[in-house]
Amino acid sequence: MAKPKKRYVCQACGSVSHRWQGQCADCAEWNTLVEDAPATVFSLKHDLSSGGRAVEFVDLDKPGAMPVRQKTGLAEFDRALGGGLVPGSAILMGGDPGIGKSTLLLQAAAKVALEGHGVVYVSGEEAAGQVRMRAARLGLSNAPVKLAAATGVRDILTTLGGMDTPKLLVIDSIQTMHSDTIEGAPGTVSQVRGCAFELIRYAKETGATLVLVGHVTKDGNIAGPRVLEHMVDVVMSFEGERSHQYRILRALKNRFGAVDEIGVFAMEGDGLEEVDNPSLLFLSGREQPMAGSAVFPAMEGTRPVLVEIQALIVRLQSGATPRRAVVGWDTGRLAMLLAVLESRCGLSFSSAEVYLNVAGGYRLSDPAADLAVAAALVSALADKALPQRSAWLGEVSLAGEVRPVAHGGVRLREAAKLGFDRGFGPPDAKNSSAELEYVGVGQLANLVDRVMSS
Repeated sequence: MAKPKKRYVCQACGSVSHRWQGQCADCAEWNTLVEDAPATVFSLKHDLSSGGRAVEFVDLDKPGAMPVRQKTGLAEFDRALGGGLVPGSAILMGGDPGIGKSTLLLQAAAKVALEGHGVVYVSGEEAAGQVRMRAARLGLSNAPVKLAAATGVRDILTTLGGMDTPKLLVIDSIQTMHSDTIEGAPGTVSQVRGCAFELIRYAKETGATLVLVGHVTKDGNIAGPRVLEHMVDVVMSFEGERSHQYRILRALKNRFGAVDEIGVFAMEGDGLEEVDNPSLLFLSGREQPMAGSAVFPAMEGTRPVLVEIQALIVRLQSGATPRRAVVGWDTGRLAMLLAVLESRCGLSFSSAEVYLNVAGGYRLSDPAADLAVAAALVSALADKALPQRSAWLGEVSLAGEVRPVAHGGVRLREAAKLGFDRGFGPPDAKNSSAELEYVGVGQLANLVDRVMSS
């Protein structure tokens, strides 16, 4: 075994020498060389307490320039991001195939490029000519976006290192990228993690905004390792049914903003168009009052959105097993509401099939929708329409009480703005609005009596 070599470290500048001398050769200080512990092969490989470069620290309370967000030109996209693109951030966008991820990012990239900023769009799934065909269909052929069809991360980073740092870098998609330092085919766990790490490091060091497109599994989750979602700053989901024209962009994780904001788009022949008032989209086709239909003012971040909740009750022959089908809402919460209606209000759903749908494919997770769902169920059971131009909101407890909800005044003002003249909810003064008639409902039994007697 080789004899370990002695080394001497200068206490003034930190330089290392393999023999002692009175004066340091680097800083010219006298009597500063002190013998250090002998270094072995094992310690040189595994001891990380020395041999690295110094890290620069910045005081938290030190005043400095904050990063300025870059607007994309799509107000709905900026709303979902929390105000725009943050320099040096990494964004991961997922969605079903054909939902419009590439279309949305190409539109955003073109608008940023038309404002005079550098934009690079790298496609690993399509040729550059195919991307240009889509741009021509969208009317964006004049946008100075630099297109490339490549899958090698080394080639991409080498090319980016020889040009000016772009403001926006789009990688479509991360599952097609490949690193020659990692074994495995593109799309494997190690390749996705390694390629994403290199691209994110480039974004952090240069200040470019990185957008990664991610594939999704059949369950709707982003494919690949879960650590990929931890590595990025923002995780976005582009949702919607391909049979419908609208799309919803929501943030599942956002280090620079709220995660309860959404952006609403409509897929048209010439690309995605922004929907400024989503309530009109989700309430279309409500000319005639129908039994089993209730309107609920939902809150998405700071934006109230009115959606229609539809219920259908089908009576079955005795002995048949009833079915419960829910689209756009929580199945467990529907079961709870049915139990409360049976136990506290004396209604029977045990011999009937229950179908509940949130119109337009909208997805609700707000407990304030309990009263609207209950109103739709009672209306469908009694086959009587609810009062026309009325909105319903409130959380229902297991005791049958209707509890207050957050932002009741904002919800009702949005309903009044769209022509609704009556609101039903918990008997709370904070929920009242001078713009429409407000009716307090303290118990779920009061709702049942009102609907049955109408």
